[in-house]
Amino acid sequence: METRQFQLRSDHVRLCDLLKLAGIVGSGGEGKHLVAEGAVTVDGHAESRKTAKIRAGQRVECRGVRIDVLAPA
Repeated sequence: METRQFQLRSDHVRLCDLLKLAGIVGSGGEGKHLVAEGAVTVDGHAESRKTAKIRAGQRVECRGVRIDVLAPA
């Protein structure tokens, strides 16, 4: 599994936006679709909320990529 790191610019990012910003999907709409299908996990649990607030320390997995979310600099 590929691992990517994503550094927040504020205290959180919406899940569908994270998938786009991390390069997992090409658009926010595609990210929302994957979440609705149950293809995204947050900290090992399926996440169905498209706009779930993802914060530093959380781990998101989708399409064989793990995203480690880092605190803002």
